[in-house]
Amino acid sequence: MRVPTTGPTRKSEPLRRKTAGRIKGASSASSVDAVRNIQDTASIMGIPAEEMTDKVRTAIMMLMSEVDSMRKGLELAHRKISELEKLADQDSMLAISNRRAFVREMTRMISYSQRYGISSSLIYLDLNDLKKINDAYGHPAGDAALSHLANVIVKNLRKSDIIGRLGGDEFGIILPKADEKTAHEKALSLINAINESPLNWQGKMLNLKMAYGIHPLLGHESADQALNQADQNMYAHKRELKKQ
Repeated sequence: MRVPTTGPTRKSEPLRRKTAGRIKGASSASSVDAVRNIQDTASIMGIPAEEMTDKVRTAIMMLMSEVDSMRKGLELAHRKISELEKLADQDSMLAISNRRAFVREMTRMISYSQRYGISSSLIYLDLNDLKKINDAYGHPAGDAALSHLANVIVKNLRKSDIIGRLGGDEFGIILPKADEKTAHEKALSLINAINESPLNWQGKMLNLKMAYGIHPLLGHESADQALNQADQNMYAHKRELKKQ
């Protein structure tokens, strides 16, 4: 049974000395904050000031320490989850989205177009003659060519545009709120930027050539269907280039 008290207990002075001993070495400001934190916690828990015995103070300090440790652990877990999500969405070699993440964003954009009637566009890019580069200079040169292409493309996109590696030497670009005509103009400007930025591979300048296909995202088809159509359009452009 709880025994009420009417005034300070005899333990109050020894408790003050013990509390001061625990926070010895800390600054006076930190000491005051620590005591205030204990008092605030006790107030929240409904513990009267006269019942703040040494054991109660110790228990509160341990509880505060555990809560702080849990908070830090939760923040660390959130950071790790965020890092893992980023790694799961990023291409294994290039600092752009992988196919899975790109298709997810395209699905979202198609839904947006369907709901609001605002069309966006897909550009499908393919690096010509990557096999020749690999055969002539080795696979490191081919990897450098892909990385170089990704960097040139990213530098020439808006912040709202989305780029991803679809596999091998193929890239996809989503242009939000861009019609088919705007997409063609953007594809041509990217091709020009790539033509003007040859890859310097061990002192040899390698000109990289791209083929492209355009497809509007109007909201009446799936992401796979849109990619397939853009891929076909890209191969049609590639065949035209071979005739030249």
